Amino acid sequence: MAQEVSEIATAARLEKFFGRIGTHLKDWRKRESFAMYAFGILGDGERKSAEPIAARACADPDQANNVHSKLCYFLGRSEWDDRAVRLDAARYAIEAVQKREPITTWIIDDTGFLKQGKHSVGVQRQYTGSAGKITNCQVGVSLAVATSSEQIPVDFDLYLPEMWAQDPSLRAEAKIPDSVTFKTKIELALEMIERAALAGIPGDIVLADGGYGGSSDFRNAIRLLGFDFGVGIQSNVQVVRLDRLSRVRGEATTVLDLTMALGHKAFRKVTWRNGSKAKLSSRFCFLRVKTAHDDGSALADREPLWLVAEWLDGEEKPTKFTLTSLPRRMSRKQIVRIFKERWRTERMYEDLKGELGLDHFEGRSFTGWHHHVSVVLCCYAFVVSERVSAFPPSAGRSRRDREIFIAA
Repeated sequence: MAQEVSEIATAARLEKFFGRIGTHLKDWRKRESFAMYAFGILGDGERKSAEPIAARACADPDQANNVHSKLCYFLGRSEWDDRAVRLDAARYAIEAVQKREPITTWIIDDTGFLKQGKHSVGVQRQYTGSAGKITNCQVGVSLAVATSSEQIPVDFDLYLPEMWAQDPSLRAEAKIPDSVTFKTKIELALEMIERAALAGIPGDIVLADGGYGGSSDFRNAIRLLGFDFGVGIQSNVQVVRLDRLSRVRGEATTVLDLTMALGHKAFRKVTWRNGSKAKLSSRFCFLRVKTAHDDGSALADREPLWLVAEWLDGEEKPTKFTLTSLPRRMSRKQIVRIFKERWRTERMYEDLKGELGLDHFEGRSFTGWHHHVSVVLCCYAFVVSERVSAFPPSAGRSRRDREIFIAA
């Protein structure tokens, strides 16, 4: 009886949530298609694309064909504002999680959508961390906001390689809007950050890996927008070391050479959180530095930063390097704990793909890809809201996630 009451309450909240999102769709037919597609995304089916969703929704094969056509039209051709829908869904989830703990960080990352053919918009042979190699795929850049225990994807953009952006035939085939031009992943990320900042999304610190953090333009833009950052960099980035009074000590050198010269004894063990099986810890070295890249600005005008180097057990040298503008008054444990939050983005991608079919879209159009992603992000926002309302932060993740997905 209690479970039945709980399921009824969840269904009522889901209906109210869909009503909220529906205000951005305006047309009742779009709202109906959105709800049908979202219910398919939240359901138990293995594939979360239009055809299997239509088949599960209809016992009659002839009717399923009609529903499939309707969903394909909704995704690929109907006009509605992806950004408005995603933003409202994100606010819904943020409101729920902030009742328990504050939003502290924004996380920029990207993920691959593996493909077999050559006709899906944006597909080419390119590197993706999802596969750990160069492969045939699309790449999506994401912005997520995070508490100490949850991540909420706020925005997603498809990276459009130059060949797709500049080839008229490819643009026509994928129905790429005329307003869409080639942009680097860094440019896409900064646009998402700026939009979220203008929308008043909470958070103070931007985290990103070396694909973004190695760009001085990216770091400078983050600071101009009023955020601190904690970003990965490559081992060959050049810096100058500073003393306690922020005076330059020595010549410019790579972060690897600088930390190797200090030796293993300069690295101290830091434990940043309790894992499911053991405490998570590693050895770190903290140095005050300024970057020594050539961007036209004087070294004296550059901001002093923390260089945080990590030397993993069993490695012959430091392998992970982070630059951060976090203040000196913060403890080393606090700093490590903050920038280690970025690893949980992979868990978010796993949930989005494995449970909600983020990478299951089988259409080929630019609009269709973004509409599909928008519905998935809305479903994830609802799941996160249900999860934080039902379980305390210390509860186990795997069982509770599955329970909430089934309930939804």
